Amino acid sequence: MQAVAAATSRAWPASPRRRRHVASCSSPPPPPPTATTTTSSLNRCPVAGAGAPVLPLGIHGGRMLLASPLLWNSGAAARKTAVATAAAASPPAEGGGKADGGAVAGGISRTVQLGAMILVWYLLNIYFNIFNKLVLKSVPFPYTITTFQFASGSFFITLMWLLNLHPKPRLSLGQYAKILPLALVHTMGNVFTNMSLGKVAVSFTHTIKAMEPFFSVLLSVLFLGETPSFLVLGSLVPIVGGVVLASMTEVSFNWIGFWSAMASNLTNQSRNVFSKKLLADKEETLDDINLFSIMTVMSFLLSAPLMLSVEGIKFSPSYLQSNGVNLQELCMKAALAGTCFHFYQQVSYSLLARVSPVTHSVANCVKRVVVIVSSVLFFRTPISPINALGTGVALAGVFLYSRFKKAKPKAKTA
Repeated sequence: MQAVAAATSRAWPASPRRRRHVASCSSPPPPPPTATTTTSSLNRCPVAGAGAPVLPLGIHGGRMLLASPLLWNSGAAARKTAVATAAAASPPAEGGGKADGGAVAGGISRTVQLGAMILVWYLLNIYFNIFNKLVLKSVPFPYTITTFQFASGSFFITLMWLLNLHPKPRLSLGQYAKILPLALVHTMGNVFTNMSLGKVAVSFTHTIKAMEPFFSVLLSVLFLGETPSFLVLGSLVPIVGGVVLASMTEVSFNWIGFWSAMASNLTNQSRNVFSKKLLADKEETLDDINLFSIMTVMSFLLSAPLMLSVEGIKFSPSYLQSNGVNLQELCMKAALAGTCFHFYQQVSYSLLARVSPVTHSVANCVKRVVVIVSSVLFFRTPISPINALGTGVALAGVFLYSRFKKAKPKAKTA
């Protein structure tokens, strides 16, 4: 011990200032700190090793505590304790607080934006279904109505590009070739929807279209490589069963309307999955708005000759006059339906670029509930208790599907 003390005295030469400090630290310990005790007064002596010198740092009179050479372990512990205490007592950095606040504000802003988009999507879809059903009652020509709707969309798209409201796309022939199949299924999906709406009630069409999660899972497995869980697959059972139960008791049941709605499910979900895959391709410099716009123009060019070959001869001024159709009222309803059709599709496509195909499908199924209730109230559609039960079971299956789809398996612990 004497050798160690001698070494210590050689390492730290005595000085009047050090002797004064040692003397002050050798005094009896001070009373426990009170609320008025300052931090500087408590740090006048080191925590570990009374013989450790206190060296001035020259930073606002601060002092750094050095551990005694005889107490290395306790000195390290003291340093860790001091650092932890200082970190806990010090306020958070201003920059970090701003970053966290910015992240929270960004999350809230994104949630509000998605909520507003979904609300507008629902409202436009309600008005589209009401006006479209009124037009199809007067003129039961689904190909003609579909072509008119695509023509309305092409008008708004051309106006958007001419006024520079959105950048014009610059695509190669290869890119147009990739979009062409999407435009084809987009055209057929809307034709099938109008065929179903012209044959059966709006509520029944959307009850059948509640099976979209079934087709979404099937196509995601085939083309996106996704593997659904057993809970997700089990939630499809009440969806299918509810649709079957509602179909058995539907007053306006029609096989053409039923299979048209089923074909619309398949084509629309194919379009959604393939569009998501195309938008995810980093090599494609194409945003969601221009993708939908090009698809709409292509769909108009595809549906026009189809309309002329199937219904062009039937739809004529003589037909309108013989059936007592008010041309002005018909054009007004068709224009409103076409406008709502274009903008609800555009909002739907913009939403698809921000969420997954399954989330989009679930939001679409919730939209069915709103459309079914609105159409039943507007058209006063008769619904039997069994029909209502089947619709409710199918929508409950959609709810379970959305819950199980969002749930992630827990990581296994060792």
